[in-house]
Amino acid sequence: MDHYYTSKPVSGRDTFRFQAELRGRNWAFLSDAGVFSKNGIDFGSTLLIETMEIPPEARVLDVGCGYGPIGLSAAVLAERGSVTMLDVNNRALELAKENAALNGVSNVRILESDTLSAVAGETFDCILTNPPIRAGKEVVHRIFTQAYEALAADGALWVVIQKKQGSPSAWARLEELFGEGQVEEVTKDKGYRIFRAMKKV
Repeated sequence: MDHYYTSKPVSGRDTFRFQAELRGRNWAFLSDAGVFSKNGIDFGSTLLIETMEIPPEARVLDVGCGYGPIGLSAAVLAERGSVTMLDVNNRALELAKENAALNGVSNVRILESDTLSAVAGETFDCILTNPPIRAGKEVVHRIFTQAYEALAADGALWVVIQKKQGSPSAWARLEELFGEGQVEEVTKDKGYRIFRAMKKV
């Protein structure tokens, strides 16, 4: 059995299309076997999409973009900015590119990357992640560390995480990186929490 945190899923293809409403906009998405939340947008991603604050000119990074709902939603909000979408899973990246085209979203670039390696040296105003919990705590915390390094001054990291899947240790790691008082729980619902960590320099 594949899990989604792999570069080349081996499960058979099972592409299908579904509709979703996000931030008041109707979307069509293609999904497939071997990608995260293949049957529809998961509750955590939806909560992040509905909560995140994206300035219109922001340079945004979506880490672990899957087939694209978070990054593409951010690209619509960053209408004069741009969004870079990263994932380790080639099948997810292929779907994200198709979904960008399907929904007429052009201010995105979609790159294969294990954590943030493909954008080393770049900076962003806003970083979004529904982290790959199944990849393990070490990978999740590495994303947080690399995100801190990649944020511009006054930039924000937005994270969605379930309480039972490590939100207390995620909070502690974010406070360690960003400093006490710079991490806020913006909202919570059904056991999911949205954290925003602000980079003050």
